[in-house]
Amino acid sequence: MLRTRGAQKTSSAVVAIIPARYGSTRLPGKPLSDILGKPMIQRVHERVRRVRGLDRVLVATDDERIAAVVRGFGGEAAMTSPAHATGTDRLAEVARGSDARIVVNVQGDTPLLDPDAIEAALAPVLAEPELEMATLSVPITDVEEMLSPSAVKVVTDGSGDALYFSRSPIPHVRGDGGPREAAAAALRLGLARKHVGLYAYQRAALLRFAALAPTALEKAEGLEQLRALHHGMRIRVVETEGRGTVAVDTPDDLERVRALLGAEH
Repeated sequence: MLRTRGAQKTSSAVVAIIPARYGSTRLPGKPLSDILGKPMIQRVHERVRRVRGLDRVLVATDDERIAAVVRGFGGEAAMTSPAHATGTDRLAEVARGSDARIVVNVQGDTPLLDPDAIEAALAPVLAEPELEMATLSVPITDVEEMLSPSAVKVVTDGSGDALYFSRSPIPHVRGDGGPREAAAAALRLGLARKHVGLYAYQRAALLRFAALAPTALEKAEGLEQLRALHHGMRIRVVETEGRGTVAVDTPDDLERVRALLGAEH
């Protein structure tokens, strides 16, 4: 049952939703982690509030502790089912309870995210009503990151729409060397791009996507967006330069973000 502060329906055209879970195997209570005197979810919320063109910002959570903190700093919280397997499912539950035309999914563990990057993902969906969704990519400049399964790579067509996402180093530059040499060649050619997990959706496309069954490729790679590609949905991939895309997954990440944010002040 969706519960928000105030009415469940909104006439806002563009709504940003920040999914936030308390449970985390590597960093329990992650959204409430202190970052220079403020909880991480507040840091993310403040960044999103600076995005031009948004009518509403919601935090979607299944934990009353997170909801209480959000309300405490003046934000709006939507309580969602604890049974959701993914953030997309949580996002869709909130979107289903609104009449927003466009929904922006901002991850709750990116407290340094540049508002300009969010606007960049939003722009093509605003400009092209037939475009179902858009996301971001940044250049990969390090061979180790290119080879790492934790960094999701993406390749696009001539229109900038995604052809494929993979945890493997794509594209593979053919030559005489092995995987490391191929990865280095992709970097030299400017072909290595990392996917940033931020999305802007037409609301109808989000609800359709969430209702589709997981596919074999999605399960193999562990990447939800492959479900959208499998079913013929277009994903525009907007190229950005990578400012503020550090995600917090571990205590070390948290310390790094604290240091980076401290350097900004």
